[in-house]
Amino acid sequence: MNDDMTLFEDYQIRRVYDEDTEVWWFSVIDIMQVLTQQADYQTARKYWNKLKQRLKKEGSQSVTDCHRLKLIAADGKKYLTDVATAETLLRLVQSVPSPKAEPIKLWLAKVGYERMQEMADPAISLNRARETWQKHGRSKKWIQQRMTGQETRNKLTDYWGEHDIKQGKEFAILTNIIHQEWAEVSVKEHKNLKGLSSQNLRDHMSEAELIFTALAELSTRQIAETDESTGMDENKTSAKSGGNIAKRARKELEAKTGKKVVTDNNYLPPGNKRIKKGTDKT
Repeated sequence: MNDDMTLFEDYQIRRVYDEDTEVWWFSVIDIMQVLTQQADYQTARKYWNKLKQRLKKEGSQSVTDCHRLKLIAADGKKYLTDVATAETLLRLVQSVPSPKAEPIKLWLAKVGYERMQEMADPAISLNRARETWQKHGRSKKWIQQRMTGQETRNKLTDYWGEHDIKQGKEFAILTNIIHQEWAEVSVKEHKNLKGLSSQNLRDHMSEAELIFTALAELSTRQIAETDESTGMDENKTSAKSGGNIAKRARKELEAKTGKKVVTDNNYLPPGNKRIKKGTDKT
């Protein structure tokens, strides 16, 4: 999960990006602040709680579609907060009489439209990402490898989606199997090794880590296509086989160079680096 803030007029809207489902989740209370035009967060929170109770009694699906994720609060700490997708928020807005309802609808529709653009033309998403990586000081070589790896990843998830694998939890399970196999650490362990929290692991990988991740995912897809893997059980087998190919290549490279591929190196600003337990790990 990657969290940040976006602006609507003078209001800050907290949001979280789910990498597995490729969906933005927005803070419901922040949206309520806009609609009720309340400067006080607690007042907006109380308004949302009452509205939520009313909608539950009415059997509204909108409340059911809301989730709870940890977002940064004013005190700098993270707390569980109600979040919803742009689609769900558009339905919730209809329940709030407010002069801001129409502008916020247009804003949310724009967010959804941008996502639709990216789905129709992935190059738009990649171009935005390239600009961000350049601003963060990544080299042209690193950016090229990152984008190549993303293309490889997209082809794999396209295959999964067409062969009875559901986005979200099942994508995440298969991704972790591949990662555990080639790197011999889970995605979570790899993030911990690098001192990451909500950041995207791939955005903090070295060139070598990106290459071996891509090799593992490319191998997984080609094996799955050859075996016509369908459903979780068959694709788990393909994932292990694909990851194992990259693991053998990694170990051979490490034996030749004496250097570990999986490391604790990251691109965090100096002030954001955490003290990590342990050092390079295979």
